[in-house]
Amino acid sequence: MKHIIYCLFALIASASISAQNEIKSGPMVGYCEMKEAMIWLQTTRDAMVEIEYFEKENPTKIFKSASYPTRAENAFTCHILLNELSPGKKYLYTIFVDKKKITVPYETSFTSKKIWQWREQAPDFTIALGSCAYVNEEAVDRPGKGYGSNYSIFESIANKNPDIMLWLGDNIYLREADWDSKTGIYHRYTHSRSLKELQPLLAKTQNFAIWDDHDFGSNDSDRSFYNKHLTQQAFKDFWANKSYGLDALQKEGIHSVFNWSDADFFLLDNRFFKSPNDRKTGERTILGKEQLEWLIDALSSSKASFKIIAIGGQVLNTAARFENYACYNEEKKYLLDQIKANNIKGVVFLSGDRHFSELSKIAVTETTAIYDWTVSPLTSGIGTSYKDDINTNRVEGSLFAENCFGMISFSGKKEKRQLKLTLFNKDGIELWHKVILKSELD
Repeated sequence: MKHIIYCLFALIASASISAQNEIKSGPMVGYCEMKEAMIWLQTTRDAMVEIEYFEKENPTKIFKSASYPTRAENAFTCHILLNELSPGKKYLYTIFVDKKKITVPYETSFTSKKIWQWREQAPDFTIALGSCAYVNEEAVDRPGKGYGSNYSIFESIANKNPDIMLWLGDNIYLREADWDSKTGIYHRYTHSRSLKELQPLLAKTQNFAIWDDHDFGSNDSDRSFYNKHLTQQAFKDFWANKSYGLDALQKEGIHSVFNWSDADFFLLDNRFFKSPNDRKTGERTILGKEQLEWLIDALSSSKASFKIIAIGGQVLNTAARFENYACYNEEKKYLLDQIKANNIKGVVFLSGDRHFSELSKIAVTETTAIYDWTVSPLTSGIGTSYKDDINTNRVEGSLFAENCFGMISFSGKKEKRQLKLTLFNKDGIELWHKVILKSELD
């Protein structure tokens, strides 16, 4: 009898291990709305995937998604729609691969968007943010010490329990071995996404992303990049934003918008339409005319208290170096002039790219301002180029050069709403903070 029981337990244990080995990376929570949410997953082979989920407060009523296939053509990734949600509820979820339940050693949960307008004050919430996440792979990295380090930073972010994680570009680093082929591009995404320390953050936090040059192609790449539609498709396959680009078939760019509480988030594409740095003729552009006008339209029509604009490169740094917006001064001036002319309030830019962090500020009136918070790097090497920057808009005391991440807390009632920007080191220890009142942005 004991032998039978032992064999039974061994069989169960073996099945559990086998099931866990079916997942390459994820699950990852994507966008969450009042009635639906999106969960992303990558398996190790062709499979059928589904999710069971329930409200934390009502665990006996279980909902089940449709079954979704994973296939080699998109690196065995899938997007699983959960469409039986009620607003403002926390849900727990479980993954099934080919009908086998997958058990992971961390929380798998998400929260649907709350209905609050005309009912109560805007809900407080917190976002985490960062850019430049390099994961070493010695076989294809440049010789010498690995450029990536301190991967535990993702565990530090997860421990802060943000409602949203906003990835500000260079979320992967395509290498010379990668960007010339679909095989290489999807390998790089798979390698970076399967990092062990990353999984708990993905599984319980909404994740939204933009890209910068290293997700898009080679260093400083632009609209001429011959594989930009391949990298766009990989971006769509590995993230779960609400949309990508403006055309009906979503074939041009990755820009989009989403809302949470009283904040609208505008996710910009600074690569797909960008003119080459070294081209001497023609209009110099980062966003391209269509995207730029869409942004101004969307900002003008937004009723949100806060209008958060995420873009890969720095906007308000006055140093005309590298790919700062100061190098595209005509378009930068047009954008800022349009924000002022249309009386668009509550604007804050979020940026990455430079491998150091700083806050920049420009005055709109005597009492109001626009800010640009650069947060970089997460795990990549530390930059030193700030030493040669002459950024007359830098807020004193906000410059840091180390692996770090940011948090923005949205809190307060009505006209007393505020943002608290907090910068943390790799271990989650506070380095710096600043409170920005809603009245300062109006």
